[in-house]
Amino acid sequence: MRVRVIIGVAVMVGAMFASSSPVQAVTVSVVELLADGESFSGQEVTVVGELVGDYGFRSDGRVWTQLNSDSYAIRPIVEGGPLRGSNIGLGIRMPADVVQDLDPPGRYRLVGPVVSVTGVWRYHDAQRQGESFLDVTSVVVQAPGRDLAEHPNWGVYAGALAFAAIAGVATVGYIRERDTK
Repeated sequence: MRVRVIIGVAVMVGAMFASSSPVQAVTVSVVELLADGESFSGQEVTVVGELVGDYGFRSDGRVWTQLNSDSYAIRPIVEGGPLRGSNIGLGIRMPADVVQDLDPPGRYRLVGPVVSVTGVWRYHDAQRQGESFLDVTSVVVQAPGRDLAEHPNWGVYAGALAFAAIAGVATVGYIRERDTK
């Protein structure tokens, strides 16, 4: 009887401590989330990546955008980043008031803000016709958005100019030869 009471008290104390500690979000990459989305369904996850594309404001007070988490989000090619694979991203939905403090999303010649987003992973959500997305509850900016300094490739311009000069000289030579006959 005494053992049962001790075990019962231990279970109740353990339950109190378990319920008082908040559940931490699992940090996961976009690749992991997309590869095994079902195992994270309904869980709170944290993902880091660059916001790209556009901010799609909806009438329900939410904003949809794309979160890319690939090598280009961390270091674009024009800044010496490696040419490695395709863009990898996922759709996210977040409160519209969060977007007011964010830089514009990335696109051509612009790197979007790199953020750490936490939210609930909705895998094949029945309310959204089976769409999978991250329903964001918090956004932390890791790096602000910025312009990319893309300069002209002067070698390509010089080659084109040389080709045009050679074509011009060849054309003049052809016309002279033709007119002398």
